[in-house]
Amino acid sequence: MHFHQREQTALREAGLDTDDLRAVSDRVNELVAETAADLEAFVASHDTLYSDMDLAHAGDGPAEHAVEYLDCYTHGGELHGWLRFETWGETVTDGRVLSDETVELTLKGRHGRTRFATTSAAL
Repeated sequence: MHFHQREQTALREAGLDTDDLRAVSDRVNELVAETAADLEAFVASHDTLYSDMDLAHAGDGPAEHAVEYLDCYTHGGELHGWLRFETWGETVTDGRVLSDETVELTLKGRHGRTRFATTSAAL
């Protein structure tokens, strides 16, 4: 089940029974899988994305990236994956769609939460 023991206790205290918890947990898993698919489709539909990522040896303003792919997998209520740029990649530990033009990915390491957009103006 998606919920930790303390969360389950709090939800039971709010009136949910075991079947309710299971249904909510299943729905969380479905939403995470839908988000993963939406993020993959977003990246797949653009050859170039712009981000607010801080990069060494980069100028001020949005960074431009040639992106190859985003490969996501889910485990319970968690989203993980790999974002492949032209010459390097980064582990993804979460993400969400912000709009038709912008997504936010949590990248492992020094980049943290990073917005990616179809244009620099969309950031």
